[in-house]
Amino acid sequence: MTDLTSAAKAPFSLRTWFTRLERQDRSVVVAYLLIVVLIAAGTLFVTPNFASPTFLLQQLRQASFLGIIAAGQMAVILTGNIDLSISWTLNLAAVLATSVAAGQDSQLIPGLLVGIGVGVIVGLVNGIGVAYLRIPSMVLTLGMNALLKGATVLYTGSAPQFQKTPEFLSQLATQVLWDIIPVAVLVWAAISLLNIVVLHRSALGRKTYAVGNNEVAAYLSGIRTPRVIIGAFVLSGVMNALAGLLIAGNAGRSFNEMGEAYLLPAIAAVVIGGTSILGGSGKYVGTVAGVILIRLLDAGLSIMSVTPAARQIIFGLVILGMLFLYGRGERVRT
Repeated sequence: MTDLTSAAKAPFSLRTWFTRLERQDRSVVVAYLLIVVLIAAGTLFVTPNFASPTFLLQQLRQASFLGIIAAGQMAVILTGNIDLSISWTLNLAAVLATSVAAGQDSQLIPGLLVGIGVGVIVGLVNGIGVAYLRIPSMVLTLGMNALLKGATVLYTGSAPQFQKTPEFLSQLATQVLWDIIPVAVLVWAAISLLNIVVLHRSALGRKTYAVGNNEVAAYLSGIRTPRVIIGAFVLSGVMNALAGLLIAGNAGRSFNEMGEAYLLPAIAAVVIGGTSILGGSGKYVGTVAGVILIRLLDAGLSIMSVTPAARQIIFGLVILGMLFLYGRGERVRT
């Protein structure tokens, strides 16, 4: 009784509170703290406008494209796999969608169906290959990425004439409501809310974590693990395609290699947010923080005129650093 009373009267300690958190919760806290540190550093060393609402909202709009991709990538990583076909799934979906729509709002729906269809097909092939043929996801999706790149270049030709995006799609990607809220951010917010509900409040989410923790044990407990893995890859494909459409809308057209800049940042965002690269552990709110952090870092490097190659090196170092920091999280094995 005395111990309980003394514990109740003990002064609140941030260090004690932090150390008592689960590993994935600590990772989320660290990610959001890093955002605050990065904003402060950007204001002091990059530009005084780094912390201005206008600048931050602009970066949040840009982050929404990466956030949509990271939502799908996180689902795949939670199952203990990885999707390296992001770049050209995104690219082919955008090229075909804008080609079908031909810049006309009246043809937007057929264009969207074609673009999203590309994501579904790629996700199905990746998922079936991993779940049933037992091909390592890294090898399969890397090969798929090369195949999609060849298909895109073959379709567009050596001197491609890309179609403009329909006006509605451009507005969806660029319009700002009441000069405050970017529409693209609202799209990302809706996807994020759905993702949080599915991952943390549904049977499908629990099955996804179970497969990532131990696929064999999950299968023996009655979970249809192939369906869960295929579902994760299909979700990733759809998110990649949707992001491709929005990125094309933001640029006003589709173009080759438009997805190359998103592969490493998407993986980095998921890892920084505390999702274990081994699968089975992580929270989506952490991925959101990772996306914002990566976008702010990229913006700061752009303002400082850092070359794209150097940025890729920095993103790679960030991923390695986060893996060393908390990438050895425990996996449940039974």
